[in-house]
Amino acid sequence: MRTLVARLDSDGDVLLAGPAIRAAAAAGEVVLLCGPQGVQAAELLPGVTRIVEWECPWIAHPAPDVRALDIEAVTALVRGIRADVALILTSFHQSPLPLALVFRLAGVPKIVARSVDYPGSLLDVRLRDDPDIPEAERALQVARAAGFELEDSSLAVVEPPKTSLEGPYVVVHPGATAPARTWSPDRWAKAVVALTAAGYRVVVTGGPGETDLTGHVAGACGTDLGGRTSFRELAGVLAGADAVVVGNTGPAHLAAAVGTPVVSLFAPVVPASRWAPHGEHVLLGDQNAPCRGSRARECPVRGHPCLDLVDPADVVAAVAEVTA
Repeated sequence: MRTLVARLDSDGDVLLAGPAIRAAAAAGEVVLLCGPQGVQAAELLPGVTRIVEWECPWIAHPAPDVRALDIEAVTALVRGIRADVALILTSFHQSPLPLALVFRLAGVPKIVARSVDYPGSLLDVRLRDDPDIPEAERALQVARAAGFELEDSSLAVVEPPKTSLEGPYVVVHPGATAPARTWSPDRWAKAVVALTAAGYRVVVTGGPGETDLTGHVAGACGTDLGGRTSFRELAGVLAGADAVVVGNTGPAHLAAAVGTPVVSLFAPVVPASRWAPHGEHVLLGDQNAPCRGSRARECPVRGHPCLDLVDPADVVAAVAEVTA
């Protein structure tokens, strides 16, 4: 059995596809089709035999142009995979049908997805409902509809490398691809001061493009690792931490996958019922704020009140709760 699994979003989305992928992997090979922003997460998932990268113009943001040559190329690529079945994993606001058309033209014999829109002959197995449940479980339901089963639906990654950091520490990860989904930089910096004053050693992490942010947030109190770890090395840093303080972004799900408790600064622009960290966590932020359900990338409300009304002392208390 060769299963083609498509999850074309970013790192966090790919990590949440992990249980569905492990379910399919129990029956044979899994080829994962993912976008360029999800490859580094895909490389950490147990059960993935092969990764195929494609920037999908109806998923990626900012979106590339739709070009006939690119669609023909990915159709030929999928045809060459010779999959027995394809699982198309999407978020509630995405349609699987454009990709299902590509897969159908590529000759995939069985295509399974969740679709609230009429799919005609594009899908062989269609899940019609859209339950308000955690995204990882929602994806696993698609795998189950294809005949794959998995008892353990927790997130998982391959064994991360050991970190060179010594002693207990708390990770603060201030960045996010969508600014609306994280705290303001000055609030993060104040939280690092507050955590340090409470006796915690703080390590600040971030990607290569976030070094100015992590330097500001770390200040004189924190250890700044911004831009100094790969995604796999970040998994090791998170695995060694007592807790991780983070917004709604990929490293929150990576922390859950390595079993570290999460203090989540969660903006309600997307529902926490679907996107909150999958493992042990404390949720901070006003989940009934005016931005609720807007899917905004930039905060649509003056002052970012859903998160910026959270006091750094609340973060200290939440860290104490998850590390007790």
